[in-house]
Amino acid sequence: MAGRSEGGQAAQQRYGGDGDWAEQLLGHLRPAGRDLRRLVAWLARTTRASVCLQDAAGGLLAGERIPLDAPVTADVATGRVASAALQDGVRHVRLVGIPYPRPGSAAGAVLVVARTDPFDRHTAEILGHTAGVLELLLRERELSDTGHRLRRVTADLRLAILQLLMVEDTVSARRVAAGLWPGLLEEDTARVYVIEGSAAARDALADACVDATDGLALVVRCPAMDGHVIVVGPSGEVEERLRFLVADRPGTFLGGSTRQRLALTATAYTQAVTALAVARFHPARSAVYAERTRPERLMDPAALRAWSAALLRPLDTLPHHVRAELVATTRLGLEFTAVSTAKVLGVSRNTVRARIDRVAALIGADVSAPAVRALAQFALNTEAAHGPYDPGGAAPHPRQPVRLPDLLGTGALRDWARSLLGRLDGDGRDLRGTLRAWIDADANAESAARALGVHAQTVREHVRAAEPVLERRLLTGGTDLHEVVLAFLITGEIATPRLGPANPEQPDASVHR
Repeated sequence: MAGRSEGGQAAQQRYGGDGDWAEQLLGHLRPAGRDLRRLVAWLARTTRASVCLQDAAGGLLAGERIPLDAPVTADVATGRVASAALQDGVRHVRLVGIPYPRPGSAAGAVLVVARTDPFDRHTAEILGHTAGVLELLLRERELSDTGHRLRRVTADLRLAILQLLMVEDTVSARRVAAGLWPGLLEEDTARVYVIEGSAAARDALADACVDATDGLALVVRCPAMDGHVIVVGPSGEVEERLRFLVADRPGTFLGGSTRQRLALTATAYTQAVTALAVARFHPARSAVYAERTRPERLMDPAALRAWSAALLRPLDTLPHHVRAELVATTRLGLEFTAVSTAKVLGVSRNTVRARIDRVAALIGADVSAPAVRALAQFALNTEAAHGPYDPGGAAPHPRQPVRLPDLLGTGALRDWARSLLGRLDGDGRDLRGTLRAWIDADANAESAARALGVHAQTVREHVRAAEPVLERRLLTGGTDLHEVVLAFLITGEIATPRLGPANPEQPDASVHR
């Protein structure tokens, strides 16, 4: 009896007391202490051994690599043998199988402990309890990994749906959405919102948007802008919920579009980005796109549609799905940079450029010039808003091809253009002249500066100064710049570009001079 008492005291001295090691082991189950490597290191110190935790495929999960008999290790790791005890020269080795719920037939892990001293009862007890804690940690880790994979797959599906909407493939978008979010895209119209926050907090912001909209909207982490979250909301409740969310989160901003057909999601996205720029200066940190007088509303509708259709007619020779893909990409590419367009659509920037170049070649347009870009976008947006032009439909169509100067020559349009550009005349720096030269130089500050005899920085400063006066973004391009370019075309301050294929009735003439 005395010998057993002395042995128990020696074990307590070695392991710090029967209760101490158990308490330390339980500490590794606390939220702050759940770490496989820390637990394995603790086991190595406590048992004065070399410890290795590896999966069934031999991958090291924690600890140090220990040379072992591969077949025995595989048998223990895969559960064919629960445990094994080996003696390798002077080493005493214990292997304990740990169920590890990973996909595949090789699921499982093995805990290996090797030491020079034999395994006594206390060491075996510590090893057994530690194996149980490792199993819990491995299960938690796999559940966490599974949850992360599920969230990633869900996020990828949301992005895929948005990309389908961006290229006007509403049928496929609805089909993909129906499996996870039944009824989400049943309505034919929706609004698009862009919420801006810090890039570091974007994931938390996206999760908050999902919770706030509660299945009423499509929430997507913007692939182009790290701080943006895009929300497509068919329901009228979405805007109110997002406004409350932004109000409770300092440093976040909300921009929303007008209601648009699902096929015009790209247009709605552009409006939301424009409204976001306004929201940054609004006390409520939110804004909805304000419909202002658009030049197309001052044109003869039938003539506008006929002109657009004539310019885009070469695209009609393409298969429908190819045409739709090219048109959708070009519309976004004329609004944003090729890099941003590529990220939004999930393709390479070279693919975006190739599609735009193909459209440009077919319609006879050099889209490097702002005036040509403005007119090409004008035609594409007209078709997107009204659908393909049907000369046999109810709307009358002109017998003669519509010439661009005639289309832009109405009194109402001239009044609109003069009013818009006239805002620049009150500045003594000749912002109007600088802006005109900058546009003529294909929006290149250095080229415009040489033409004006000033420094390039002066050109940039003048263009920036014109933005708040015109209430339009100019340096980022897109619709705002294109409207200003159109105003210069209407007033005749910029030459009307030649674009468009040869007129079949007049082979030697351009249809859009």
